[in-house]
Amino acid sequence: MTLSEIYSKVRSNKRINRGEGLFLLRNAQLLDLGDLANEIRFKKNPDPTVTFVLDSNPNYTNVCNIDCIFCAFYRHPGEEGVYTHSVDEMVQKFKESAKKGITTILLQGGVNPELPFEYYVQMVERTIKEVPEVYPHFYSTSEILEMARVSGLTLSKVLQRLWDAGQLSIPGGGAEILSDRVKKKISSKKGTSADWLNVMREAHKIGFKSTATMMYGHLENDEDIIDHLEVIRELQDEYQGFTAFVPWSFKPGNTPREKIIPTYATPKRYLEIIAFSRIYLDNFDHVQASWFSEGKKTG
Repeated sequence: MTLSEIYSKVRSNKRINRGEGLFLLRNAQLLDLGDLANEIRFKKNPDPTVTFVLDSNPNYTNVCNIDCIFCAFYRHPGEEGVYTHSVDEMVQKFKESAKKGITTILLQGGVNPELPFEYYVQMVERTIKEVPEVYPHFYSTSEILEMARVSGLTLSKVLQRLWDAGQLSIPGGGAEILSDRVKKKISSKKGTSADWLNVMREAHKIGFKSTATMMYGHLENDEDIIDHLEVIRELQDEYQGFTAFVPWSFKPGNTPREKIIPTYATPKRYLEIIAFSRIYLDNFDHVQASWFSEGKKTG
């Protein structure tokens, strides 16, 4: 196996396998990856225009009981600084965002065991009714799994209720790295890789669109990255429900991992991940960069 053989295979519109992907990730130079990724980008989207979304990212609660070691956001019930906003308060925030030209609300929060399922449904219903100019892109897989737990409903019924309320897409947060070896170390209470994939699969069956995400730069290795991309590529083959892939790097500041992983992943690594994922995820129309997570210069 050589890099030139892999490049030729990709340019012939043939899918590379896991082993070829791993070899490419480990051995290709950034500029070569970028050139190849750019070719693919223009095959899929010939228009040279790059699009973007005007969105807002509010949180309705920071109460959470799953203790992810990479998270600087959560608070336990009763701790100083905890908050849970009412549906009224959140809808008002959405209205304020809409006045500023925001078109999408990416709404997420902690996994708060005190919130009933109807809270989440009402959030969708009232957003659709009272702020029709914004698109509700609500709730990560972890929150949806919690809805199923507190309601006693099946996952498919929870998703169907959200769909019937007017929600059409869900964010890809909560994936981190879809490697149970890593998940056991960084988010052991958050569920397995299969849990995340199952929520997405059930959502796509109903008709939801979603993003797929990946957080790297912590305890993962190259094999874990390939595992992650492989399983989302396989799921995309089933339902074509993912609209974009969105990677971002772990930020250790103010997290329990800060002393263990004190350094940030480099901009070069981010560009490598963006380019490589564009090559490997041959069934994704879009790879989304983020200046919000990586800074404007890199993103």
